[in-house]
Amino acid sequence: MKVVKPEEMAKIDKAAIEEYGIPGIVLMENAALSVVEEIKNSLGSISDKKVIVFAGKGNNGGDAFAVARHLHNRGAFVNVYIVGSADAIKGDARINLDIVRKIGLKPIELKGEQISSDFNYMSNMMLYINEADMIVDGILGTGLKGEVTGLVSDVIKIINESGKFVLSIDIPSGLNGSTGEIMGVCVKADKTVTFGLPKVGLLLYPGCEYAGKVVVADIGIPHDIVHDMNIKNNIIDFNIFSSLIPKRSNETNKGDYGRVFIITGSPGMTGAGCLAAKAALRTGAGLVYLGVPSTLTHIYNTNVTEAITISMKDMDVSNNDKEANSQSGETGYISSSNINMLSEYIKNKDVIAVGPGLSVKGGVFDITAWLIENSEVPLVIDADALNVISRDVSILGKLKAKAVITPHPGEMSRLTKMSIDEIQNNRVETARNFACRWGVVTVLKGWRTVVGLPDGTIFINTSGNPGMATAGTGDVLTGIIAGLIAQGLTPEQAAVAGVFLHGKAGDRVASRLGEHGLIAGDLVEEIPYVIKAGRDGNNGI
Repeated sequence: MKVVKPEEMAKIDKAAIEEYGIPGIVLMENAALSVVEEIKNSLGSISDKKVIVFAGKGNNGGDAFAVARHLHNRGAFVNVYIVGSADAIKGDARINLDIVRKIGLKPIELKGEQISSDFNYMSNMMLYINEADMIVDGILGTGLKGEVTGLVSDVIKIINESGKFVLSIDIPSGLNGSTGEIMGVCVKADKTVTFGLPKVGLLLYPGCEYAGKVVVADIGIPHDIVHDMNIKNNIIDFNIFSSLIPKRSNETNKGDYGRVFIITGSPGMTGAGCLAAKAALRTGAGLVYLGVPSTLTHIYNTNVTEAITISMKDMDVSNNDKEANSQSGETGYISSSNINMLSEYIKNKDVIAVGPGLSVKGGVFDITAWLIENSEVPLVIDADALNVISRDVSILGKLKAKAVITPHPGEMSRLTKMSIDEIQNNRVETARNFACRWGVVTVLKGWRTVVGLPDGTIFINTSGNPGMATAGTGDVLTGIIAGLIAQGLTPEQAAVAGVFLHGKAGDRVASRLGEHGLIAGDLVEEIPYVIKAGRDGNNGI
């Protein structure tokens, strides 16, 4: 499903009105009816229910007036409050306000001085709110630009403190529809009925926590308009994932499902490579090779018996290894001298993953740079490989093959020199800009992982849960993506399918064990079940 920024939705609405001749008042009426239906679904019935409707001055307020009318006609007790002056309401919104007045609902204009000082005025409003079965938020729409202050801020605080079920029209008032940012203060809705297409801000943190359950309502916009808009933002859902699962035939062998080479390993961090290897195998890769420091080989042989280990050179003081000298002769770190053998190590491999558990010591930068410049098969670059190339990110401009990078916000901060707050406040554009600038598939991990493709296309993942914020889950994702590429998916496809698979595996664990007890190894064991569900078309996962 496509997901839009507010300005894109505005263009779609405009095209429906001007090019297809659908009057704006008709779209507003369809929107209102869809909201009323969701109110009925939430309350069980509408007759005799008490509903408070807060309406703003724009089209969002016009939707709210139309909702109030339909609720009144169906037997609800409705109180309508206009947040601001009614004189400022124009166009289709004004038409619906006038109708509301004619049917006797008598909307009350809220003014800042009344809220702050008029005790009787406030006590009457609070009495209505306390007795209400639901509050409908139609104050601010998707066109919000600046921070919410003054009267509107005061009203939103009253709504949030009411303890009532809150339904927001199109978007919670105070939410940035493009980024998910809270613009000072925001309505915390239990349900949001959004129109036409979901808005980006409803999916991203923290906006998703304010939107509650999001219902996308069809208000009669022709599908051709959306198609012609060439919208770049998408939601990753079960159907997309299911369509990307690699196919298998009866007459095959392990070589048909690809060879994954994972360069990993440093003292105390051997678990990362083990998790990545197991994830690649559970995803369906035919053969997995682990390139590890020679002194650590026995650990991988013991813990990942299905993988093939390749012993790589440790930093070596006796050979005057520059990295070794700088680290006082420490061992267990991959030496840059392995470059002489890398072409042999990666021969006949279908994908190379580099970074999990490597540390930033030794020859990690030199090896990563060599792979970027020389590998003819796709790369998955993660963790410490990302940390070392952040020293000179321009090395990505020398990529010979396609690559997927999988940074968390901290790693993305080092790559872009942006603050973590800047990244988190604009995750979509951060991923898009980096992917386009360097030509790499960019998987910006976190709550609602964002996948940016080099052509500017964005995919927002909807699977996963907070329990996945634990050590090793990123290594599992690296293995999943590498395993999918090995089986023939493009890096773009593997990243999209991989983040959904990863999140769904986490959701399965959380449903059984809860979020607090989830560990990375649990995800690995759930991978086959999610793949099977996708292959079988069972969306009950």
